[in-house]
Amino acid sequence: MNKTILLLIVILATASFLRIWQLDSIPPGLYPDEAINAIQGWEAAEKGNYKVFYPDNHGREGLFINLLGLSLTNLKPSLFSLRLIPAIFGILTVLGIFLLTKELLKPITKHHDYLALISSFLLATSFWHINFSRIVFRAIMTPFALVFAFYFILKGFREKSLKSLALGGIFYGIGFHTYISFRLSVLFFALTLLLWLIVYIKDLKKFFILSLALLIFITIVALPIGLYFIENPEYFASRATPISVFAKDNPVKAFTGSFFMHMGMFNFYGDPNWRHNFSGSPMLPLFLGLFFLIGLIFSIKEFFLTIKKKELKELITYSLILSWFLIMMLPGMLTFEGIPHALRVIGVIPIAYIITTIGIWRVCLILKNKLNKKLIPILLIVLIIFTFSFEANKYFFKWAKNPEVKSAFTERFVKIANYLNSLPESANTYVIANEGDLPINTIYFFEKAKGRKSNYIFPNELNRIERKPNTTIIVTAFDENIKRELENMFPKGYFSAENGINIYRIK
Repeated sequence: MNKTILLLIVILATASFLRIWQLDSIPPGLYPDEAINAIQGWEAAEKGNYKVFYPDNHGREGLFINLLGLSLTNLKPSLFSLRLIPAIFGILTVLGIFLLTKELLKPITKHHDYLALISSFLLATSFWHINFSRIVFRAIMTPFALVFAFYFILKGFREKSLKSLALGGIFYGIGFHTYISFRLSVLFFALTLLLWLIVYIKDLKKFFILSLALLIFITIVALPIGLYFIENPEYFASRATPISVFAKDNPVKAFTGSFFMHMGMFNFYGDPNWRHNFSGSPMLPLFLGLFFLIGLIFSIKEFFLTIKKKELKELITYSLILSWFLIMMLPGMLTFEGIPHALRVIGVIPIAYIITTIGIWRVCLILKNKLNKKLIPILLIVLIIFTFSFEANKYFFKWAKNPEVKSAFTERFVKIANYLNSLPESANTYVIANEGDLPINTIYFFEKAKGRKSNYIFPNELNRIERKPNTTIIVTAFDENIKRELENMFPKGYFSAENGINIYRIK
């Protein structure tokens, strides 16, 4: 077997392990946004009523939610079958970045195979990518769509292959069904087409045939969601509008602050949200962050040199790298809430690791001239072992066991659901959602998985509680006023707090 293929299989096995091991327990709990994705997908699959777009919860593209429904109805409903969908996309993206790196760096180095292995390994072991590969957010599909789309697009134009460009169009069209930030990729997509137009300037007929094939397949795949937004334009940017820097009194100041916060997230201060990151830690480990800076500086320098030398195919490589990086950072930079925000800029993950790989390559070339050549593989092996150990330890032990993570994924709502599921089927149960409707999503998912359903009410609906024997009332968050009102309504009942669950039982 080819050595490169063998190493790629090992990397994919590593990626699979890091995304599937303990998938039913890490992360702990289930955040309500994940739960509503699960519930709506599950109900769509049960009714056969799949949607291209789900307008609830600020609006979400439907593809990911529909796939969740298929998984939950065809496998035993559980956290594992739910999280398996993002995990699969995470694993496939590791394969995709290998293919993309190989194709992208082919014009600039004969070592593109080795660099493709390095970038795929870095992504396979990335805390940032592992984390989102195990969370039920549709955004994980964005890096997947981008790497495969641009692999086939570059390959198609280089080889003049209609088949590759058709595949590129399919994957790029899929991207519009993934996450709102993907839409900005049309900017560097257009730039890529423009540069290939220059390459084909002496054979414009061929260029237009290839481009037409690409655009036809993009249109076919993206058309359903495009038509939805034409009919429902209010959902096109419903989530982004209220958190945009343009909603601030001083948009320029807001953007400047957000720009520097996001540019610093790789090396200095990362996303503070425990769901997205080990709060505040840089998105790249210190040692990889240095390689990232080297790769970014080198790419910028080479970009201007290739313009000067008019080396078009190399220019395509560096312009795509830099434009992808800057444009996919915009979904974060153009917002002011929760910055820096690792989820909004999830589309930058693949190119960030390709830039890091370029940095490693450049350092190896420098060391090659100053050290014994045999030391380079040894240093790379040390880097590989250290990266795997550092990132795996950070995710599975430091992050996963941190009490803040349990809170971030609302583990207490899962405890409530498990408690309700432990009661006899004859039990009359109520959940008072005095924290809004968010807890209901998580509790309902786990109850539905066990085939039961409590009565969900809000604090102003206590009169709906029926006086029946064996009645249990759960209050999602302790409230003295609710407790007093229940005691007045049911004086023979009693209140208890068990394992952090607020319970009122009616005798």
